[in-house]
Amino acid sequence: MTKLSVNINKIATLRNARGGDMPNLVQAAIDIQNFGAEGITIHPRPDERHIRYKDAYDLKKVVTTEFNIEGNPIQKFVDLVLDIKPEQVTLVPDAVDAITSNAGWDTIKNQSFLKEVVTEFKRNDIRTSIFMDTDKGLIEAAAKTGTDRIELYTENYAVEYAKGNMEAVKPYVESAVLAGNLGMGINAGHDLSLDNLKYFVNEVPNLLEVSIGHALISEALYLGLQNVVNMYLQKLK
Repeated sequence: MTKLSVNINKIATLRNARGGDMPNLVQAAIDIQNFGAEGITIHPRPDERHIRYKDAYDLKKVVTTEFNIEGNPIQKFVDLVLDIKPEQVTLVPDAVDAITSNAGWDTIKNQSFLKEVVTEFKRNDIRTSIFMDTDKGLIEAAAKTGTDRIELYTENYAVEYAKGNMEAVKPYVESAVLAGNLGMGINAGHDLSLDNLKYFVNEVPNLLEVSIGHALISEALYLGLQNVVNMYLQKLK
């Protein structure tokens, strides 16, 4: 079964809005794991507008499933990951002022840089994943960095699926097949939801993990967090 990793950035956003500790991010991570999620994802950004760097250390003490830390590998981020040693690090080329991640890596242009970063993380026994669009040339270049996995950026699929375009999944299917043939595992994330997840999982082969945050937390406002986590797990069966 494809694993569910819950991105808890939005819980941190809600906490930060009032400057206190409600909702408590650590307790939320504990609860989400108890509800059945197989991983916790965070994406700290330099301005700490949601996840703070301190949160990463606090969460390390309580995440008993898979801890996945996403981010742009600037030196501060690299130092954080090497210090915490999560099970997985996902490299995302987000600009400092980006509201959310909006593109995958150009693995041709940035190949030497990514190879250096991937090598350092793998030397420290941290599984690496590179956030990717479905361009086959870029996926082939990603394999040359030595990364363990790629994470397919699924916004375009989500947008097109909402319009009824079921063909939008095809580039992801082809990319997953290619990546698998090149020896890389497949993760996916961005705008996956209860509405569009099951079709994606049924169609895309070799899918090891999905990382879902914004939709899951939004849906939980209406349906309850425990209920929504279990609804996602049912979609992944």
